Amino acid sequence: MNSHTLFATTKPVKLFFFAAVPGAVSMLASALYSMIDGIFVGRILGDTAFAGLNLAMPFVIINFALADLIGVGASVPISINLGRKNEHEARNIFTCAVLMIVAAGIVVGTILYLLAPALMRLMGAEGDFAQAATQYLRVYAICSPVTTIVFAMDNFLRICGKVRFSMFLNILMSGLSAGFEFLFLFVFRFGVWGAALATCLGMFICAMIAFSRLAGGKLLLHFVKPKFRLSMIKQIVACGSPTFLNNLAGRITSIVMNAILVRLGGQNAVNVYGVLMYADSFIQPIMYGSIDSLQPAVGYNWGAGNYSRVRAIEKCCYVAAAVISAVSAALTLLIPAQITRLFMGDASPEFMEECVHALRLFSITYLTRWFGFATQSYMIAVEKPMPASLISVSTALVFPMLLMLALWPLGLTGVWLNFAGTSFFAAVLAAAILRWQRKDIMRPDAPAKSE
Repeated sequence: MNSHTLFATTKPVKLFFFAAVPGAVSMLASALYSMIDGIFVGRILGDTAFAGLNLAMPFVIINFALADLIGVGASVPISINLGRKNEHEARNIFTCAVLMIVAAGIVVGTILYLLAPALMRLMGAEGDFAQAATQYLRVYAICSPVTTIVFAMDNFLRICGKVRFSMFLNILMSGLSAGFEFLFLFVFRFGVWGAALATCLGMFICAMIAFSRLAGGKLLLHFVKPKFRLSMIKQIVACGSPTFLNNLAGRITSIVMNAILVRLGGQNAVNVYGVLMYADSFIQPIMYGSIDSLQPAVGYNWGAGNYSRVRAIEKCCYVAAAVISAVSAALTLLIPAQITRLFMGDASPEFMEECVHALRLFSITYLTRWFGFATQSYMIAVEKPMPASLISVSTALVFPMLLMLALWPLGLTGVWLNFAGTSFFAAVLAAAILRWQRKDIMRPDAPAKSE
C-alpha cells in the first residue's frame, strides 16, 4: 500500500491495526530477544556476567540514543513534508540523516571504547564484575558505526508504507541475534562479550538489508545528493530531542540507581533491578510499537492539515496503550515468581523473596504509565518538541531523582516504588500539557487545496 493511501484515506481504526499490529509484533520480537539475551547470559554465564551486562546496558543505550535523536528527529519532518507534497525535501532530510547517524556512531563508539574501564570503576564495579561490564560495552562501541543505523532504517521503511517488510526485518534481526548468541555462548563458550557480538551481528545484517531496499530508488524515500542546512539540522535535533532526552535521562537515572543499588544491596540488588528491567523490556516495546508506529501517519496528516483525522488516530493510540498497560499490570502482579525464574533459575530464597516483592510494587507503574507515554508520542508526531521534551525529561530524570530522595528512608522498597510514583506524576504532567495545547490540537481541518 502506498503511503498516501495508507496514511490519508484508510479508516483510522483499520489504519491503526494495519500499522500498529506489525509495529507491536516487531517490538515484541525485539523484546523476546532481549529476554532471551538475559536468560542466556544469566543461565549460561552466571550472575556475575548478568550483573555486568546490566551495569553496562545504560551506556549501550546512550550510544543508540544519539542515533535515535537523528532517526526520530528526521522522521517527523519527513512525514510532515510528505503530507505537504514536498517529496524532494523529505528525501534530502532522509539522506542527510543517514550520513549523520553513521558519523555519530563513529564518534560516540570511539569515546565509549576508550572510557569503558573508567566508567565501570566509577560505577563501583571491581574485579570480574567490572571486566564483564567493560567487555560487553566495548563490543557495542566497536560495532557502533554499522549498527546504530538499524532503528532509523526501521522508521524510514514505515514512512514508505513498508510496514510488513519492516516487521519481518525486525523478526529476522531477533532470530539471527538469538541464533548467534546460542552459538557463541553455548557452543563456543565465549564470555559475555559474545552476547554483545551476537546482537551486533544481527543488527548489522538487517541494517544492510534495509539499506539495500532504500538505496534501490524504487521507494518513496531514496538517496539524493545531500544538501545540509543549519535550519534542517536544528529541526532534526528539535524533533528528536524528546526521544533522545528520554533515553539519555533514563540512562543517567539507571546509572545513578545502579550505583545506589550496588551500595544498598550489592550485586543481588543490581540483579533484581535487572529482572525488573528485562520484564519491562518485554512490555514497553509492545506499547512503543503500537503507538509510535502511527507517528508517520499522524505527521503526514498534520502536514496535510487533516487535524480531525490526527485526533481520530490518536484516540486509537490512547485506548491501545491503556489496554496494554492494564494487562501488563495484572501479569506482573500475579506471576512475579515465574518472571524471576526466567532469568535466575537457581535463585536463592532470599533473592526470590526480594525480587517478587520488587515486581509486585513495580506492577503499579503500569496503571498510569500509558497516559504519559501516549501523550509524549502525540506531541513528537505533531512537531511539538518542547512539551514532549518536558514529559520525557521529567519522566526519565526529574521525577525519579526527586522520589529517590523522598523515598530514601524506605531503602530498597523505596527504589522499587520509585517507578510507580514517577508514572503517576508523569500522567498528571501529560494531562496538564494536553490542556495547555488544547487550542492547537483541536483546530479545525485546513481547507482543501485545489490541484
